[in-house]
Amino acid sequence: MDATHKFVCQDDLANPLASMAIQVSCILVISHFFHILLKALGQPGPIAQILAGLVLGPSGLCNIKEVKNYFLPASAAQYYEMFGFFCRILFMFLFGLEVDIAYIRRNIRVVCTIACGGASIGAIFGLVSSFFLSSHFLEKPSGKAYYVLSMMLFVAYSATPVVNRLAAELKFATSDIGRLAVSSALVTELACLLVFNFMSLCTSGKMVGNAFLILVGLVLVLVAFRYLATWLNKRINNHKYLRNPEVFLILSVLIGASMLIELANFNSIIACFLAGVAFPKEGKTARTLLHKLTYSVHNFVLPVYFGYIGFQFDGAYFGNLTNILIVLILVLLCISSKIGGVLAVCHYLKIPLSEGFFLAFVLNLKGHADLLFIGSAGKQLFDWTPVAYNLLVMTIVISTVISGPMVAILMNKEYQLFAHTRTTVSTELEKPENELRVLGCVYGPRHVNAILSVIATLRGPQTAPIMPYLAHLIELQRKRRTNVSYHELEDNEMSDEDEYGDNDVVEIHRTVDTFTVDTSILINMIKAVSTLSGLYEDVCTAAEDLRTTIILLPFHKHQRIDGKMETGKEAVRTTNQKILRHAPSTVGIIVEKGLAGALGFLQLTRVDNVQHVATLFFGGPDDREAIAWSTRIANHTKINLTVIRFLPRESSNPRNMKVNSEKQGKDDIEVFMALSSLEMGNDIDNSFLNDFYNGYVASGKVGYVEKYTNSGAETVAALRDIGDLYTLFIVGRGGRGHSPLTTQMSDWEECPELGTVGDLLASSDFNVNGSILVVQQHRHTKKDLIDD
Repeated sequence: MDATHKFVCQDDLANPLASMAIQVSCILVISHFFHILLKALGQPGPIAQILAGLVLGPSGLCNIKEVKNYFLPASAAQYYEMFGFFCRILFMFLFGLEVDIAYIRRNIRVVCTIACGGASIGAIFGLVSSFFLSSHFLEKPSGKAYYVLSMMLFVAYSATPVVNRLAAELKFATSDIGRLAVSSALVTELACLLVFNFMSLCTSGKMVGNAFLILVGLVLVLVAFRYLATWLNKRINNHKYLRNPEVFLILSVLIGASMLIELANFNSIIACFLAGVAFPKEGKTARTLLHKLTYSVHNFVLPVYFGYIGFQFDGAYFGNLTNILIVLILVLLCISSKIGGVLAVCHYLKIPLSEGFFLAFVLNLKGHADLLFIGSAGKQLFDWTPVAYNLLVMTIVISTVISGPMVAILMNKEYQLFAHTRTTVSTELEKPENELRVLGCVYGPRHVNAILSVIATLRGPQTAPIMPYLAHLIELQRKRRTNVSYHELEDNEMSDEDEYGDNDVVEIHRTVDTFTVDTSILINMIKAVSTLSGLYEDVCTAAEDLRTTIILLPFHKHQRIDGKMETGKEAVRTTNQKILRHAPSTVGIIVEKGLAGALGFLQLTRVDNVQHVATLFFGGPDDREAIAWSTRIANHTKINLTVIRFLPRESSNPRNMKVNSEKQGKDDIEVFMALSSLEMGNDIDNSFLNDFYNGYVASGKVGYVEKYTNSGAETVAALRDIGDLYTLFIVGRGGRGHSPLTTQMSDWEECPELGTVGDLLASSDFNVNGSILVVQQHRHTKKDLIDD
């Protein structure tokens, strides 16, 4: 690109840099002001930033001669273009680190169909419009084919940076329709950039050789990144993040490779994105890059970049009626092509009309590479007229300013499309292939192994999709002290603390990294820092924003060496109780118990032994939810699951059968199943268990046992008999009503948050050699809470 060639050759260095620094500061300040005003109207941040650029640009303050001479010096164009180049590098690399490739791979047909639908109609409209506008846009007849292709790309393109930032601002990035929109925009952008690079390739035979060298160099850079990340992950184990020089090394390699690609007259956006996708996601190297880049890119780079798009808007060209008509026609073509194409493919895919309109306006967001199609890169292929560039920039700004608010309006109107609906696992008993989103919470390193073991079992088979998050809940101290100054923290041998969490964070990260290597399950780390009285709000908000189906919590007690349960912080128990009451999804509490030194459930990922797990069923919604969890757990290769149903004795009429377990590698295990008629008990429970029996027990995946008791005392005796047979007990918290099976068991209840049965199993006086997982189904109404 021209700016790369000329950037280091400028004679007037200070004035453009100073003016650009002040311009950036003004954009940030003005955009913040607009954001405060527009946020009350539900409008996203990128729109406020583009409007800030409009106010500061030629249509606003730059109409003043003194301001224009300072902000727009003759030598500033290359600096602004180079700044945009660095912005694109950082954002696309970060987006590559964050993008959910697994989701795109699972839904590749739907994503590509929607992307092709919107882009193909846009390309057709761009083709038709290029012939009518050639007299206004094309300076010379030569290069007309490249001009036509550029117009087709201009109308068809969707800007991933704007879409991604809008999704984060409006919080639809984790919804099904939001993920589909972001993925479709990404596919559209990559396809358009590939076509644009192919156009550059066709300009001369020399470009073919350059392209081959670039591909070889890109492969070498990707391999170097992998080895570099592995090496950096092993250095300085007592640090939770990389040092700044190491981060600078990685970004220098990235920027250097991108500049070489640009010097060869190719676009480097795809290369930066691929570098982020191929970069190893496990370990502190990727964690450091996400930590360092996320804040700076989202709060500085993108606001300035969006502001610069609006800054280029020059309203002086609206003094001509012809120019107004051209811009209006292009804006209408962009919007109508996306609506027509997306609605057509949505009808084919049987996607509702309301979702189709939302996808169309999201895909109509422009910016980013549009400026490349009409900017300096386009000058290598053909010559624009002096007015063409400005009219196309105005089209970009107006299309985005229209589409952004429309997306917000559609979200408010069709709120149910983005609501958190997958709040229980039991509603998807017949769909174990659906992605499961889990939020595990830990207060310290002690709780990590238990939470990760539950996450590993909930995944089931290796091919099952799961999106796990691990939240480190940190108490906000009123007064923090440190023995070293801030500038000395980098050299401190014991800790590299730059935030809350101390050295606990290092241990947690080390455990998570080991878990990722053993299971290939990538854990997304988040942090919640608040007073203990307010931590539950952070957890519930995170579960709502991330749309998780399950929240996992550690128990506030831990087992001592002598087997007794010792109470930890009472505030942790209070937090768990508040989360149970206000959680927007299903909640599970894991109680760590077991024989000292034994390889139990907590060592699931580190041993090859098969773990025997029992699900206890007494009836009610929580027990049904526990059964639903068991359908995923039963598919794990190291789990041998048995469902034990407790029933009143007087209704028993069993038929005992001996069935060989078909669990992998355990043909010698025999499961005694007492099969009785399913006419007793609650009809909902019977129907649910009947479906479960036909799907899992009949096929031999799960063992099934019925136990008959008439009182709480008999139930306790039955539980004592199986206390040392399993390494994990899964049980519902409550919701059973006045069941005779648990009569008088609540008289000695110590921890109501575990329910009657869970509290009994977790008590120090009850001899159980396995951990306990207590499940509470999402409470939809206040009546559900009162019933407990």
